[in-house]
Amino acid sequence: MPKDLPDDPVLLKQLLEQMLLERESNKGRIVHLEEEKALLRQRLFGGKSEQTADPTTPQLALFNEAESIAEPVGEDAEEEVVAPAKRRGKRKPLPADLPRIEVIHELPEHELTCVCGCRKHAIGEEVSEQLEIVPMQIRVIKHVRKAYGCRDCETAPVTADKPARLIEKSMASPSVLAMLLTTKYVDGLPLHRFEKVLGRHGIDIPRQTLARWVIQCGEHFQPLLNLMRDSLLTSLVIHCDETRVQVLKEPDREPSSQSWMWVQTGPPDKPVILFDYSTSRAQEVPPRLLDGYCGYVMTDDYAGYNALAGVYRLGCWAHARRKFVEAQKVQPKGKTGRADIVLNLINKLYGIERDLKASGDAERKTGRHEQSLPILAQLKSWIEKTQPQVTAQNALGKAISYLASNWYKLERYIEEGYLPIDNNAAERAIRPFVIGRKNWLFSDTPKGATASAQIYSLVEIAKANGQEPYAWLRHALERLPMAASVEDYEALLPWNCSPISPS
Repeated sequence: MPKDLPDDPVLLKQLLEQMLLERESNKGRIVHLEEEKALLRQRLFGGKSEQTADPTTPQLALFNEAESIAEPVGEDAEEEVVAPAKRRGKRKPLPADLPRIEVIHELPEHELTCVCGCRKHAIGEEVSEQLEIVPMQIRVIKHVRKAYGCRDCETAPVTADKPARLIEKSMASPSVLAMLLTTKYVDGLPLHRFEKVLGRHGIDIPRQTLARWVIQCGEHFQPLLNLMRDSLLTSLVIHCDETRVQVLKEPDREPSSQSWMWVQTGPPDKPVILFDYSTSRAQEVPPRLLDGYCGYVMTDDYAGYNALAGVYRLGCWAHARRKFVEAQKVQPKGKTGRADIVLNLINKLYGIERDLKASGDAERKTGRHEQSLPILAQLKSWIEKTQPQVTAQNALGKAISYLASNWYKLERYIEEGYLPIDNNAAERAIRPFVIGRKNWLFSDTPKGATASAQIYSLVEIAKANGQEPYAWLRHALERLPMAASVEDYEALLPWNCSPISPS
């Protein structure tokens, strides 16, 4: 209150200065909270796309798009015709390798006689195809081992050898194991739902047994995974990422504790995608996963990768761009802001990459030096000029700080033509795990989490190398029991074999 204020002018000035400082501090805090609220609302209710509009192209009205792009149709038109140049809307032919059953449709006998009295003869045919699905067929393979003995002496009887099995004393054939692994790790079907699928066919196999089969398969596949890691470590560039996973029964940890699934991917000619489960996100994990590797490593800004030695770090422009997209969402509407300036420059960098996509490594390196280097210099100059003018607490300040602190890693991609501009390869590789996690939610034990990492690695590597996952898994599971040498295991790698899809 005024009556409580001091009469000394010096004290009044000090009190006023303190109030102004507090007001500025609260003002910055309020702006920060308003940005956080706006971003939260955007994440909850806004679009997920990070695309930004091209300033040279007028944007279609949101609710008038159909009317704006639809071609006018005349009153006399009877049927819509798809333009030959546009493939959209045309039905794709069914795969040629699918088995066909021909059903011949003949005219009735009374229609085969022409009005002139002659008998009609076939002059052509019209063919259409209809897809048919046969429900899952379950059958039992009964192994009968004949035993032979001699009636004239007491020689011990001899029994025919039994075929080698991946899981001894188990009823699961390679086809059952391949289907189990495919439904869970490709289709995202939890074990309790696969248990119900079998139950509808009268087969009672508890999910505990199914889980044990998954773990045992992962253990038998480990020699193949070792060879796949050897191949990964020969790559010029390795992409890395990590995501959370919850494991309920980890020793000395609460069920709600967060563990981590790490992913590494490369090289492009023989794609390898490896998942690894760890209870920790600490910095000792990356050196263990990339032990002995010397090359380029593409990651986000997570500090745990700073422990890597003997490698060249690459920064992800997609992560940097994403932060400016967030800053753009909270800037004042209707006018160009600082975030737009940076996004425009980053979009130009990506435009150059699109233009150079079909080029060789040498040509791409030259193109980057001629086209991308000036844009990077312009962007760096803008950062150095702008960073002192913005607070580090708001969205724009955080985006600029990210760019400045990671600049040497972000600009390194222009050193060679084969270096990537972002870490999207790792994000694409880890997406199937993230999608599957929404269905099965958590792993029960560390062994189960390890098995999930092993099988996810196998099915994703199979897909990346053009293999149908079930066909390749069945092919490998049938031959693993007989594998006895490195050459035997190498022959089973997805890029070394051609499994025949079961009809």
